[in-house]
Amino acid sequence: MRLIDPAIYAAFEKCKTNNPNPQNAKYWFQFRLGEDKSSRVGGHVLDLHSPTGQSSVHRARYLDEIIALVPKDIAHFGKRLDNITQHEDHVILEFQDGTSAKHNAVIGCDGVKSKTRKIILGEDNPASNPEFTGKYAYRGLIPMEEAVKALGDDIARNSQLWLGHHGHVLTFPIEKGNTMNVVAFHSKHDGRWEDEQWVKPMKKEDMYSDFSGWVDAVQDIIGMMQKPDIWALFDHSPAETYAKGRICILGDSAHASTPHNGAGAGMAIEDALAMSNIMSMVYEAKDIPQAFEAYDQIRRPRSQRLVTASREQGRLYDLELPGVGDDLEKVKYQIENGRKWIWGFDLEEHVEDAKKLYASLKK
Repeated sequence: MRLIDPAIYAAFEKCKTNNPNPQNAKYWFQFRLGEDKSSRVGGHVLDLHSPTGQSSVHRARYLDEIIALVPKDIAHFGKRLDNITQHEDHVILEFQDGTSAKHNAVIGCDGVKSKTRKIILGEDNPASNPEFTGKYAYRGLIPMEEAVKALGDDIARNSQLWLGHHGHVLTFPIEKGNTMNVVAFHSKHDGRWEDEQWVKPMKKEDMYSDFSGWVDAVQDIIGMMQKPDIWALFDHSPAETYAKGRICILGDSAHASTPHNGAGAGMAIEDALAMSNIMSMVYEAKDIPQAFEAYDQIRRPRSQRLVTASREQGRLYDLELPGVGDDLEKVKYQIENGRKWIWGFDLEEHVEDAKKLYASLKK
């Protein structure tokens, strides 16, 4: 965020919530065993250190701050894309309300159900459509004071993740510590999601059934969740390209992933960093296809690795990963080492590589 624009990072800083206890400030999550009833909060597995600790924002609050940075009249809402037609030096966007727009290029950031992705890859390409990952999540919120009464100050106010067979539960503070966010993941026994709706109101008894036999702390959390919904988890199969001429995709439209590495939004921000730096070198519309090609080559390997790694991480937390299962020492090793490639990446070097690649393609 700082490398894109310090104002974007300042907006994040204004909204973010961290673990409040100083001794937990640099922990991403404290991992516990959800089915180990030797204590009411589950047996301790490890505390995973992170360079920035657990840091989260309420999405709507952060977007409000970002919107304030965008010049007035530059954004137009209430549009749904129907098609894009490419011409030699421009593109025409056609919208479902019958209107159209002419531009030099299109960067589609239209999410996991991206229409732009289908236009680039083709409607019949299997990678054009999202794929159910075999897992779903219950999501809900708990007032922090209520959570503290039930769980104690340390557990409630600091990020926790309970591992278990075919499911895991995570909690962390949001809204400056006033609310505890809860996400409880579980595997779907038949591996299919046939409902057109991906987010639905859930039945409390289904959630209790999925986490039957788990520790008291998890049972308390489930009981306190306010208006929880069930979310089907979809991701994307690898795309052979993120760009086609003057059309490109970024973020979830390019590489939608499951949330198990906590890096989906981060990858989109990295995309934006690379794209903005490459486009800063583009002075003529004729060079946009080469800019998009450079972006594709530099971003696709890393971002698509995240999709695969996040699926694996979900299986790890649910004690389902082949070769690891519920072998606790192997689980700990994977947790401690599984995301070094994400967190330890040199983004400044990445940007320079992207700019050099564009310069070489432009020749």
